[in-house]
Amino acid sequence: MKKLIMGKLKEYSNGDVTVTWEPEKCIHSAICVKGLPNVFQPKEKPWIKIDAASTKALVDQVKQCPSGALGYYMTHEDDKSAETMETKVEVLENGPLLVYGTLKVTDKDGISETKNRTTAFCRCGASANKPYCDGAHVSAEFKG
Repeated sequence: MKKLIMGKLKEYSNGDVTVTWEPEKCIHSAICVKGLPNVFQPKEKPWIKIDAASTKALVDQVKQCPSGALGYYMTHEDDKSAETMETKVEVLENGPLLVYGTLKVTDKDGISETKNRTTAFCRCGASANKPYCDGAHVSAEFKG
Protein backbone atom coordinates (compact mmCIF):
# COMPACT_ATOMS: atom_id res chain seq x y z
CA MET A 1 0.00 0.00 0.00
CA LYS A 2 1.18 3.50 -0.69
CA LYS A 3 -0.44 6.74 0.26
CA LEU A 4 0.28 9.94 -1.62
CA ILE A 5 -0.86 13.36 -0.51
CA MET A 6 -1.27 15.97 -3.24
CA GLY A 7 -2.95 19.01 -1.79
CA LYS A 8 -6.17 17.74 -0.28
CA LEU A 9 -6.34 14.60 -2.41
CA LYS A 10 -5.18 11.38 -0.78
CA GLU A 11 -4.46 8.26 -2.80
CA TYR A 12 -4.31 4.63 -1.75
CA SER A 13 -3.08 2.04 -4.28
CA ASN A 14 -2.90 -1.74 -4.40
CA GLY A 15 -1.06 -1.74 -7.73
CA ASP A 16 -4.18 -2.42 -9.80
CA VAL A 17 -6.45 0.40 -8.65
CA THR A 18 -5.84 3.68 -6.86
CA VAL A 19 -8.64 4.88 -4.58
CA THR A 20 -8.69 8.64 -4.17
CA TRP A 21 -10.23 10.56 -1.29
CA GLU A 22 -11.02 14.28 -1.15
CA PRO A 23 -11.85 14.94 2.53
CA GLU A 24 -13.51 18.32 1.89
CA LYS A 25 -16.15 16.66 -0.33
CA CYS A 26 -17.06 13.95 2.19
CA ILE A 27 -20.59 14.16 3.65
CA HIS A 28 -19.96 11.27 6.07
CA SER A 29 -22.80 9.13 4.78
CA ALA A 30 -20.83 6.05 5.92
CA ILE A 31 -21.94 4.10 2.83
CA CYS A 32 -18.30 3.07 2.31
CA VAL A 33 -17.89 1.99 5.94
CA LYS A 34 -21.09 -0.07 5.89
CA GLY A 35 -20.26 -1.63 2.52
CA LEU A 36 -16.62 -2.57 3.15
CA PRO A 37 -15.92 -2.25 6.89
CA ASN A 38 -12.59 -4.08 6.58
CA VAL A 39 -11.38 -1.43 4.11
CA PHE A 40 -12.93 1.81 5.34
CA GLN A 41 -12.06 2.30 9.02
CA PRO A 42 -12.53 5.97 9.96
CA LYS A 43 -11.07 5.56 13.46
CA GLU A 44 -7.79 4.20 12.10
CA LYS A 45 -4.83 5.82 10.34
CA PRO A 46 -4.62 5.34 7.46
CA TRP A 47 -8.38 4.95 7.36
CA ILE A 48 -8.43 3.11 4.02
CA LYS A 49 -6.94 -0.40 4.19
CA ILE A 50 -6.59 -0.85 0.43
CA ASP A 51 -5.40 -4.45 0.63
CA ALA A 52 -8.43 -5.65 2.64
CA ALA A 53 -10.62 -6.22 -0.44
CA SER A 54 -10.35 -7.18 -4.08
CA THR A 55 -9.95 -4.55 -6.77
CA LYS A 56 -13.48 -5.26 -8.04
CA ALA A 57 -14.97 -4.88 -4.54
CA LEU A 58 -13.10 -1.58 -4.06
CA VAL A 59 -14.28 -0.18 -7.41
CA ASP A 60 -17.87 -1.31 -6.81
CA GLN A 61 -17.91 0.35 -3.37
CA VAL A 62 -16.27 3.59 -4.49
CA LYS A 63 -18.91 3.93 -7.24
CA GLN A 64 -21.54 4.16 -4.48
CA CYS A 65 -19.99 7.22 -2.79
CA PRO A 66 -22.78 9.83 -2.83
CA SER A 67 -20.56 12.91 -2.53
CA GLY A 68 -17.81 12.03 -4.98
CA ALA A 69 -15.27 12.27 -2.16
CA LEU A 70 -14.10 8.78 -3.08
CA GLY A 71 -12.92 8.10 -6.59
CA TYR A 72 -10.63 5.67 -8.35
CA TYR A 73 -8.51 5.12 -11.39
CA MET A 74 -7.02 1.97 -12.80
CA THR A 75 -3.26 1.58 -12.98
CA HIS A 76 -3.61 0.09 -16.46
CA GLU A 77 -5.47 2.57 -18.66
CA ASP A 78 -6.75 -0.16 -20.97
CA ASP A 79 -8.65 -1.81 -18.10
CA LYS A 80 -12.37 -1.96 -18.91
CA SER A 81 -13.64 -2.12 -15.30
CA ALA A 82 -14.05 1.67 -15.16
CA GLU A 83 -17.06 1.44 -17.46
CA THR A 84 -20.03 3.77 -17.41
CA MET A 85 -22.75 2.94 -14.90
CA GLU A 86 -26.43 2.62 -15.71
CA THR A 87 -28.27 5.79 -14.64
CA LYS A 88 -30.70 5.46 -11.75
CA VAL A 89 -32.12 7.84 -9.14
CA GLU A 90 -32.72 7.21 -5.44
CA VAL A 91 -34.29 9.54 -2.88
CA LEU A 92 -32.73 9.07 0.56
CA GLU A 93 -35.13 9.58 3.44
CA ASN A 94 -34.27 12.89 5.16
CA GLY A 95 -31.26 13.22 2.86
CA PRO A 96 -30.03 13.90 -0.65
CA LEU A 97 -31.19 12.79 -4.06
CA LEU A 98 -28.67 10.22 -5.31
CA VAL A 99 -28.10 9.88 -9.04
CA TYR A 100 -26.04 6.86 -10.08
CA GLY A 101 -24.34 6.80 -13.45
CA THR A 102 -22.71 9.13 -15.90
CA LEU A 103 -24.27 12.57 -16.19
CA LYS A 104 -23.32 16.06 -17.28
CA VAL A 105 -24.11 18.77 -14.71
CA THR A 106 -24.24 22.40 -15.84
CA ASP A 107 -24.26 25.08 -13.14
CA LYS A 108 -26.07 28.44 -13.20
CA ASP A 109 -23.02 30.07 -14.85
CA GLY A 110 -23.01 27.54 -17.69
CA ILE A 111 -19.98 25.62 -16.41
CA SER A 112 -20.32 21.88 -17.02
CA GLU A 113 -18.72 18.88 -15.42
CA THR A 114 -19.19 15.18 -16.01
CA LYS A 115 -19.96 12.92 -13.06
CA ASN A 116 -19.17 9.24 -13.56
CA ARG A 117 -20.43 7.53 -10.42
CA THR A 118 -22.83 8.46 -7.65
CA THR A 119 -23.74 12.12 -7.27
CA ALA A 120 -25.64 13.48 -4.26
CA PHE A 121 -27.87 16.46 -4.97
CA CYS A 122 -29.15 18.68 -2.14
CA ARG A 123 -32.88 18.43 -1.37
CA CYS A 124 -32.95 20.47 1.85
CA GLY A 125 -31.68 23.79 0.47
CA ALA A 126 -29.10 24.17 3.26
CA SER A 127 -26.00 22.96 1.37
CA ALA A 128 -23.15 25.41 0.98
CA ASN A 129 -22.09 23.42 -2.10
CA LYS A 130 -25.31 23.54 -4.18
CA PRO A 131 -26.46 21.76 -6.22
CA TYR A 132 -24.53 19.04 -4.38
CA CYS A 133 -25.21 17.77 -0.88
CA ASP A 134 -22.65 18.67 1.79
CA GLY A 135 -24.41 16.93 4.69
CA ALA A 136 -26.12 20.14 5.93
CA HIS A 137 -29.48 18.28 5.98
CA VAL A 138 -28.41 16.67 9.26
CA SER A 139 -27.93 19.94 11.19
CA ALA A 140 -30.97 21.46 9.40
CA GLU A 141 -33.02 18.48 10.62
CA PHE A 142 -34.45 18.10 7.11
CA LYS A 143 -37.42 15.77 6.82
CA GLY A 144 -38.46 14.50 3.46
